[in-house]
Amino acid sequence: MLSNVVHFIIGFVATMKCFVFCLIFGAFLLLSSSAAPDTALNCREGALLLLLDSSGSVSSYEFQRLRLFLEELLRPFPLGPGHVQVGLLQVDTLPHLGFGLGAHRSQPELRAALMQARQLRGDTNTVAALALAKDLLSSARGAGGIPRVLLWLTDGVRPGDVDQWMSRLKDDGVTVLALATGQGDYQTLRRAVSPPVESHLYVVDVDDLRIVMEELREAIIEILCAEGLRVVHLTARSAVLQWRPVLTTDTGSYHLQWQCGGVPGAGSSSASGCGTTAGWPQGRSVSGGSNRAELSDLRPDATYTASLTPMSALYQDHFSTLSVTFTTLPELLGPSVVSVLAYGPHQMNVSWGPLQPGHVQGYRVEYAVLPGGHVSTVEVEGHRNSAVLAGLEPDTQYLVTVSALHTTGGERAMSVKACTQEVPAPLPALEELLLTPLDGAGVEARWRAPSGQPDSLRGYWLSWEAGTPAGAWTSMSYMQVGAGTLSAQLANVAGGGCARVCVSPVYRSGRGDGLCCTSGG
Repeated sequence: MLSNVVHFIIGFVATMKCFVFCLIFGAFLLLSSSAAPDTALNCREGALLLLLDSSGSVSSYEFQRLRLFLEELLRPFPLGPGHVQVGLLQVDTLPHLGFGLGAHRSQPELRAALMQARQLRGDTNTVAALALAKDLLSSARGAGGIPRVLLWLTDGVRPGDVDQWMSRLKDDGVTVLALATGQGDYQTLRRAVSPPVESHLYVVDVDDLRIVMEELREAIIEILCAEGLRVVHLTARSAVLQWRPVLTTDTGSYHLQWQCGGVPGAGSSSASGCGTTAGWPQGRSVSGGSNRAELSDLRPDATYTASLTPMSALYQDHFSTLSVTFTTLPELLGPSVVSVLAYGPHQMNVSWGPLQPGHVQGYRVEYAVLPGGHVSTVEVEGHRNSAVLAGLEPDTQYLVTVSALHTTGGERAMSVKACTQEVPAPLPALEELLLTPLDGAGVEARWRAPSGQPDSLRGYWLSWEAGTPAGAWTSMSYMQVGAGTLSAQLANVAGGGCARVCVSPVYRSGRGDGLCCTSGG
């Protein structure tokens, strides 16, 4: 009986040992298969600067998760001279350089440095950190123009006015990528990254970072390790192309060719947005020492294909032609003409043109007293080209701005200055009117001129009517006399026993208030 119990215990322990061994071995295989291999890429020289938000708006948990994420994200990249240079810049009240570009030349060194990074818990001064990042990446550019990447890791909370510095970085040839772990200002993040947005901007919960790891890594690989031709800056009428240099000024040059629609040289003639330029290739030679070129005078909202061919007598048939297809941005056109017509001292009519019903969903008219007055706004539909501005101050200069609100979310504006009219001063009134009966049913009207005899006085307007025995009035008669006349004799006016005479002064700008008198009856 005792021997059976002993054999059972021995067998149970052996079984458990096998189970534990298999469990550990299986976990090891699982981890090994999921972990990224060390230095699995054949990347040449490039710079990757990590801009990590270490301010107090980021929780300790988020910061730790981001450090672990970076450690795994960067495992495949070869480090050291002639390969990828990685640097860490931390966002805080003042920017803190965790380690400079190229400071670590092996993956174990890089992982140890990332794990030693500490959260600083100050203010989120991203603008100051971007200014330092611009200096660091400009210094890393070198004579060969190596590809450079800024990876911005943030919770998206109050990033500040980063647009200007992000534009400077991109204009300098830096590719900007962003990873946000919070519900921050998405439009700011979208403007910050380099095109295409869909592969350079990632917004994800901090617990789901692994979901975007492969896609983000591939985006970095495409920039730092691929030999392709890329669009790094795009507008409605221009595009900046960038490539990894394979030549020098002494070894050759590049032939750059582009056309709207189709493939350069293929003669395609049908392409949306290209108009009569479809199928007509353009080209130029680019120095072998260059790694970027700008294409200008492009058509808005049109698809282009560009190709780059290295030309070298030393390396004939060694390099292949690179190509890229891109679509320029829609052109945001604003009003080209804005007219303002003053309707009296308190109102203006604003009109503009031309209308763009296919692209503009509405117009916003803003007006304010100059200088620095309160801004009032009028919104009108996209099919209208005028608006009435009421409740204005008389004899006052206004700044009027008409903005075209495009369906794409952009806007373009035009401003003009205009003045309201003065409130006209009251015209002097006639001060005295006397009627004197004359023989034969006539009446003499005498009046005194308005005080001051203003220069604008042009004369006097007389009107009169006679009374009938039945108490009615005859039809009205009229007469105008010159400014120097102060009396008039009206015959046969009071035949019915009475007459009514009115006299008004007439000025250059209108008729002033007059007087009326009745004689007889």
